[in-house]
Amino acid sequence: MAVPTPHGVPDHPTAPQFPPELAKVLRADLAAVADEVEEEVRRQVPEYARPADGTYRQNLRSGVVQALTLFVDHIADPRDDGGAIAATYYELGRGEALEGRSLDALQSALRVGGMCAWRRMGRTAEELGLDSTLVAVLGELAFRTVHEVAQAAASGYAEARLRSSDELERRRGRLLDLLLEDGPLAPAAVQDLAHGARWPVPRTVAVVALAAAPDRREEDRPLAAAGALVDMGSRPPRMLVPDPDGSGGIGGRAFTLALRGRPAAIGPAVAVTEAAQSLRLATRALGLMGRGVLPREGVVRCDEHLSTLLLYGDEPLLERLRARALAPLDTVSAAQRDRLAETLLAWLLSGSNVPDVAARLHIHPQTVRYRLRQLEKLFGDALHDPATRLDLILALRAESLHTPQN
Repeated sequence: MAVPTPHGVPDHPTAPQFPPELAKVLRADLAAVADEVEEEVRRQVPEYARPADGTYRQNLRSGVVQALTLFVDHIADPRDDGGAIAATYYELGRGEALEGRSLDALQSALRVGGMCAWRRMGRTAEELGLDSTLVAVLGELAFRTVHEVAQAAASGYAEARLRSSDELERRRGRLLDLLLEDGPLAPAAVQDLAHGARWPVPRTVAVVALAAAPDRREEDRPLAAAGALVDMGSRPPRMLVPDPDGSGGIGGRAFTLALRGRPAAIGPAVAVTEAAQSLRLATRALGLMGRGVLPREGVVRCDEHLSTLLLYGDEPLLERLRARALAPLDTVSAAQRDRLAETLLAWLLSGSNVPDVAARLHIHPQTVRYRLRQLEKLFGDALHDPATRLDLILALRAESLHTPQN
């Protein structure tokens, strides 16, 4: 936001020796010059072309008069640092930022006003008979004055934008924390906080849990997702994406590319007030990715692995189920156990159809029948009990997931 010093204007110019009457004449003419400058700014800078009354005109008029006063004060006493005027333009810059106007408009106004004032005051200086050297020095002083007020305004503008950005991020952080809290959410509270955070409340959201960045330099860089609420400081890092099934959501290649190879788990799309559920499943899936139960790399979508997430929702209970349902397999060797478990799961899932099992496992049907006879000896009539078959499917599915996936 810094304003460069105009070419040829020294940072600490030597104090010029102007005739004492010059400051008096310019000060007496100051109101008329201010009128001309104000009109020129309003004519040339569209953002300032407002009705010529009210508070806005008073502020514009005050800014013009104070800049001109600073210029004349520099002539009367070159040692005056213009601190009060700088403070005024600092506040003017802050006000422009808070009003949502651009810094370019403000600096255009200062440039136009400075040129207009110099033309008028330069003529006055020539009428007083100043020689060309003093007129040139006076011109340098005019440009230095414009630079000083522009620099002060730019500093105020930058400070206001920074504070505004920080406040917006703080509000969005509070909103994200609220949405991801366990427990019931009041829709009115969500709407109020979202309004303050300038975040349009979507119909649905999904939470993305992120693995550690492959490159630690990328660790704290937020990812590209339009309208997402991001918390890269949490563990694991997470982002809440609005309307995940929409065109700008997380279903396309653009989102995957934005991850830059970072493994991630995407929770299911839910209502805004149920975002904590999406986070819970995404976090669980990310943990299973780290253990190799789910694919370690790329993007895992929880909706495609609901049965696995259900199985691992209570792992101590799942372990008890496996131990009880598969106890008969404990009597055989480890290699034989793996073959029999694979065959039994395929047989249960194929509706007890031997040819289907053979095709699924790429083995001969006779091999399937041989293994089934072994299983009949181990499990007996329990293989034909519907409740036991369900327990076996769940236990065998968990057993197969114990083999890490690539």
